[in-house]
Amino acid sequence: MDFYLKDQGVRTSFEYGQLNISGNEDYGFRPYQLMVSSIAGCSASVFRKIMEKQRMEMEDWKITADVERNPEEANRIEKIQLRYVVKGKGLDKEKLEKNLQTARKNCSMIRSVENSIVIEESLEYIELSV
Repeated sequence: MDFYLKDQGVRTSFEYGQLNISGNEDYGFRPYQLMVSSIAGCSASVFRKIMEKQRMEMEDWKITADVERNPEEANRIEKIQLRYVVKGKGLDKEKLEKNLQTARKNCSMIRSVENSIVIEESLEYIELSV
């Protein structure tokens, strides 16, 4: 990966497109936003793959990330709470919870920060009528 300094931050490019990073939201994504997005995105992607392998049908889902930062230590990310809301038909609560734990064990981003950032996950499921 190559990163280039620009007036208000850093720029890099990937196959998908250009990414601008800056401490000022007017010029790019803030580093903490990217960190939280990486953790939530990785967790959700792994969770989804597990669900698809088990042929569990989800109509919709949403992940909300609440972040606690420590202003005393350079606004360090201390804790991320990921709340999953899953909607589908024939969902099994025990399987969902087990799958979320398996996803956590297989998410490289969570595993990379697990000794420095507290990651908590909760799950709500909404059963849709057939």
